[in-house]
Amino acid sequence: MAGAASVLTDESILSHLDRRLYQLERMFALLSGLAVFSLMILAVVSVGGRNFFNQPLPGYVDWIQQIMPLIAFMGVSYAQRDGGHIRMDIVVGLLKGRGLWLVEFIITLIALLLMLLMVWGSWAHFQRSFDWTAPFWSRDSTIDISLPIWPAKILAPIAFAVLSLRLMLQLWAYGRAFTSGVENPVAVPLIEDVATQAAREAMHVAGHDD
Repeated sequence: MAGAASVLTDESILSHLDRRLYQLERMFALLSGLAVFSLMILAVVSVGGRNFFNQPLPGYVDWIQQIMPLIAFMGVSYAQRDGGHIRMDIVVGLLKGRGLWLVEFIITLIALLLMLLMVWGSWAHFQRSFDWTAPFWSRDSTIDISLPIWPAKILAPIAFAVLSLRLMLQLWAYGRAFTSGVENPVAVPLIEDVATQAAREAMHVAGHDD
């Protein structure tokens, strides 16, 4: 399962690329958070309009349809970088050294292959919706107020492409750790033990978290 993790940095090219990509991932995660906030605002406006003016927000479901990909996809690479995804590490947690890095390399490689297929499939899905010659460049639209759907559909291949870049960097890091035998590689989430997690949480509660 997911636990608290830390990501080490140094002056290597790998670490430099990791930090640069992390900036993009944080921006995407911010957009995802803003999308959640906007969804709450839309709910307040729609419910308030229904109760006070007997007129809910037009196209409320259509706007939700447009916003949901922002919430669902844009933060996945950010969570992958920080080790925030749920995972079963009962067996992996018992491994150390090169054995651990080899298993992590194989798992990451499988995830990368899956994500590349997802990029290909989601891009094809977007292309079926987008058309330069159509009104608003869209072959399809939402049911109520006819919003073009392609802006929502293009978010999936963009998010999956960024996640694929993250997985490539982590493959590089795990491969380098396996060949060199380093104990704490950079650019990958290192799971912290219970004592370290407790100390970090205590610092956060006390207001001294970095």
